[in-house]
Amino acid sequence: MSIEPAWVPDAMWWHVYPLGFTGAPVRPASESERALTHRLRHLEAWLDHVVGLGLNGLLLGPIFASDTHGYDTVDYFRIDPRLGDDADLDRLVAACHARGVRLVLDGVFNHVSRAHPAAHDLSQQGEVFEGHESLVVLDHSSPAIADLVTEVMLHWLDRGIDGWRLDAAYALPPAFWQRVLPRVREQYPDAWFLGEVIHGDYPAIVAASGMDTVTQYELWQGIWHGISDHNFFETVHALQRHDEMLASFVPATFVGNHDVTRIASAVGHDLVPHALAVLLTVAGTPSIYAGDELGMTGVKEERLGGDDAVRPMFPAEPPSPEALGDDPVWRAHRELVGVRRRHPWLRTARTDVVHVANGSLVLRTGTGDGAIVTVLNIDGERVTLPAADATAVLAGAADLDDGERAVTLPAHGWAVLGTGAG
Repeated sequence: MSIEPAWVPDAMWWHVYPLGFTGAPVRPASESERALTHRLRHLEAWLDHVVGLGLNGLLLGPIFASDTHGYDTVDYFRIDPRLGDDADLDRLVAACHARGVRLVLDGVFNHVSRAHPAAHDLSQQGEVFEGHESLVVLDHSSPAIADLVTEVMLHWLDRGIDGWRLDAAYALPPAFWQRVLPRVREQYPDAWFLGEVIHGDYPAIVAASGMDTVTQYELWQGIWHGISDHNFFETVHALQRHDEMLASFVPATFVGNHDVTRIASAVGHDLVPHALAVLLTVAGTPSIYAGDELGMTGVKEERLGGDDAVRPMFPAEPPSPEALGDDPVWRAHRELVGVRRRHPWLRTARTDVVHVANGSLVLRTGTGDGAIVTVLNIDGERVTLPAADATAVLAGAADLDDGERAVTLPAHGWAVLGTGAG
C-alpha cells in the first residue's frame, strides 16, 4: 500500500482546464494574443463555489508557457503569459489556502514543444509523442532530464503548491519516477503525486514508479458505458477490478475530465446523478470536472480543436444558489458530496454487488465503520429492488421498506441509503 500524505484522505477535487476556463486563446494567431493577460485571477471568483460544493482541492491543467493547448511546453519555469505571471499564481495559492483548498499543478514531463530548449539540446527532434509532430518526447534515460523535472517540481512546490498531476505518466518508464520522486519527497514529504495512466496494470505501475495513485480510467469507462449501453454488468466488472486495487493503493476516480466527452452528453442529463452516485459511494479519491456539477454538455471529437467543446470558457462568476434552484444535477452533486463528507471511510471501503440487471443496480459499500447502499434504476418503469440492510434514505428519492428489506425507485430513479451502522 502506498503511503500518502496525511491530508490526502480528506481531499476531493475540482478539476479545471485553465486556458479554456479563463477564455485564453488556445491557438494564438498573433503576438497580441500571447501578451501578458492576468486571466488566472478568473479562477479566484469560483473558489467559494468549490467550497460550497463541498470540495477542497483544485486540480489544475497546464499553466506553464506553451505554444498552444498547454501540453506543448516551452518553459516549465514561467507561467503562460496568456494566464498571467508568478504573482497571479501566488495570489491563487494564497486564495486557495485561505479557504482550506489544496492546489495541484499539471506536470507535462513526457514531452515538450519543439521550441523547448530540451528538444534541441537532447537531439530529440525525430521522436514524436503519439503521432503529434509538434510534441517531442524527452529522453527519460538522461540524468539531465531527471534533474530538470526534479528542479521544476521543487521550484513550484517552493511557491506553495501541494502536489503534481503527472501527465501521460503511462508513457514514461516507471524507473524515471524512482529517480525523481524520492528527491522531491526528501524536501516535500507532504507532496502528492497523481499519475495519468489510461490502461495497464495500475497496481504494478504505482509500485514500480513510487507515485501515490493513478487515474482510474477503467472505472470511468465502466460507469458511463454501463449507463449509456444499458448494461450494468459492465459497471460491476469494473467495480470488481477496482476493489482489487485497494490492496495496494487508492485510485483517483472521476466521471469527467478535460480529455473525455462530458458525462451529461455521455449518459444524458437525467442519468448524471446515477454516474455520480457510483463515483461518490465507492472507494477512491474523487474529482469533479468543472462544469459537470452545472450539467454542462460537450462531445470530444478526434480532430483539430476536438477538445474545445469540453474545455469551454466559464463566466466571470459562478451562478448563485438561487439561479441554480432545484436543478437535479446540481442537487445531486451537493447531496452526494455531502454523503461522502459524512462518511469518509468510503474512500477505502470495499463494494459488494447486492443486485445487478441491465437496467438496475444495488451496491453495498462498507467497512467496520458502516455501510452505504446505492440503488440505481435506468429503466423507464418503476422498480422494487433489494435494500440489503438499509434503514434510511440519505440522498435521492426512494420508498424504503426496511421491514421487507426492499426499496422502490421511480423510472430513472436513484438513491443512496444508510444503514443502522452507517
